[in-house]
Amino acid sequence: MFFDILSVRAKQGNKTMTYPDGPPPTLPDRFAGLPVIDQSICSTCPGPCVDSCPSGAVEKADNLTIDLGKCLFCRECQRACPKGALSFGQDHRLGSSTREGLISLGDGAAPSAYNDRAADLYGKVFSIRVVSAGGCGACEADTNVLNTLAWDLSRFGINYAASPRHCDGMIIIGPVPTNMVEAVVETYRAIPEPKFVIAVGSCTVTASSKEGFPVPVDLYIPGCPPHPLTILDGMLRFLGKVKE
Repeated sequence: MFFDILSVRAKQGNKTMTYPDGPPPTLPDRFAGLPVIDQSICSTCPGPCVDSCPSGAVEKADNLTIDLGKCLFCRECQRACPKGALSFGQDHRLGSSTREGLISLGDGAAPSAYNDRAADLYGKVFSIRVVSAGGCGACEADTNVLNTLAWDLSRFGINYAASPRHCDGMIIIGPVPTNMVEAVVETYRAIPEPKFVIAVGSCTVTASSKEGFPVPVDLYIPGCPPHPLTILDGMLRFLGKVKE
């Protein structure tokens, strides 16, 4: 029986994806990535997409912009556009090392996620404590799936750790309500310096933009929830493991 198991396993082959050395996994048609905006059309439009956005992510001044940090990627703005000038592509590169980098003009340019200090210190090994701070569970699920066989996060030297004292940074998921502030702060304090904070999901990114957010953020990964590929790509570019 033992040899039968080995035989079956050998026939199965390697189940871990080849990305980033090979192509990324195929994304479903419903996936909404970086927005694509035809500004020449938007300049003469009254902007029904602005009113259609449930999270206030779409704004129109000199140009139409979408705040990816607030965006739910629900496509309501796309459906509201009478001229088809706004759509969402399949580009998964949404992570940004600055909050300002999440303001998209829809020109196809991905935000920069690279952090030279993080890459210099933790480019080989990076341990993270994940803190669920009032999230709905969706971002937690897409973060946890990176530890499965298909994604194999540890092959990049990135590991989730139980104790913050053994970590180099933390992932925060959720809007950090009042009852979770102490947990977030104490976890942050327990991580040795130098340390980095990653905000995953629209709830966390939006909360981190408000005055009084309890910890500084070094990497923003938007989405509701972000696809596992978006989370992985953000961390790899942040640490310089994937060139931008």
